[in-house]
Amino acid sequence: MNYKYRAKKCTALVLSLILLCTGLTLTGCGRKQELTKSGFYFNTVITITFYDSEDSSLMDGCFALADHYEKLFSNTVKGSDIYNINTHATEPVTVDPETITLLQKGLEYAKVSDGKFDITIGKLSSLWDFGNNEGTIPDDADIKSALATVDYHAISIDGDTVTLTNPDAMIDLGGIAKGYIADQMKAYLNENGVTSGMINLGGNVLTIGSKSSGDAYTIGIQKPFAEDGTAIAAVKISDASVVSSGVYERCFYVDDTLYHHILDTDTGYPYDNGLLGVTIICKNSVDGDGLSTTCFSLGLTDGMKLIESLDDTEAIFITDDYKLHFSSGMGDTIPYTQMD
Repeated sequence: MNYKYRAKKCTALVLSLILLCTGLTLTGCGRKQELTKSGFYFNTVITITFYDSEDSSLMDGCFALADHYEKLFSNTVKGSDIYNINTHATEPVTVDPETITLLQKGLEYAKVSDGKFDITIGKLSSLWDFGNNEGTIPDDADIKSALATVDYHAISIDGDTVTLTNPDAMIDLGGIAKGYIADQMKAYLNENGVTSGMINLGGNVLTIGSKSSGDAYTIGIQKPFAEDGTAIAAVKISDASVVSSGVYERCFYVDDTLYHHILDTDTGYPYDNGLLGVTIICKNSVDGDGLSTTCFSLGLTDGMKLIESLDDTEAIFITDDYKLHFSSGMGDTIPYTQMD
């Protein structure tokens, strides 16, 4: 699997966000000031920006939500709902109603993708450990063993209890939790009078209304492996979400072969399907999160077919020749600019 650009660090975008978005920033001249604050949750940088409010307490409220949801949805935080489900397999575990809601959303995309998106991928994703792995390919026998535990049918929900019927299965909500959290932050801000702003959870971008000028936001889509964050395209949106999944996010090379974090639930290895990335533009970030991974897993043809079947949802697929493939509503309902 050879690409035009070789990444020195596949986490370049996250690192740049850490460097550029720390602390609380106020900017403006003769009008209501822009307010920006960042924090670190779910192993990613969260940046929130207001264009029509100077109430920093609402920023704190957002990060309190992030902390709350990390303690519900993380599979590594001891005592979280997901941790408790994973460590009490075959036993019913009582969980928060929002955990039920997110699990049901994850199961929805598992069914749509026929298991290519599967929230019981925890054992397999932990084995590869792309967050810390700098170049170790797991043993093939271990991959096959972990792969045997991936089956979303093992999740049983009954009222407010969840049971993993396979004692070896492990839930990992990393492919959908950030989108859900962004949506809840937006709802909280809307309820408290914020009508213009932006929420960025490590590249999951959710806009609140439009700019204070009334114009749409311009959101850049990163060119795969561009270490300086160069955009390959940009879209204009208001009160909507832009979510991307790509091979360049968490990855490493061994002998010029790229190993990335989007794992094939048929083989246990990273997908090799001719795609570099998928960007979803839709109303809710949780759907953008689920669809970006689902469509990547389905590949260009089937992924685009799924997008075309959905209302108010558009997509941009980037193939490994760096060509962009647009869903039918792009340029019509969602204006875009393609970069050189």
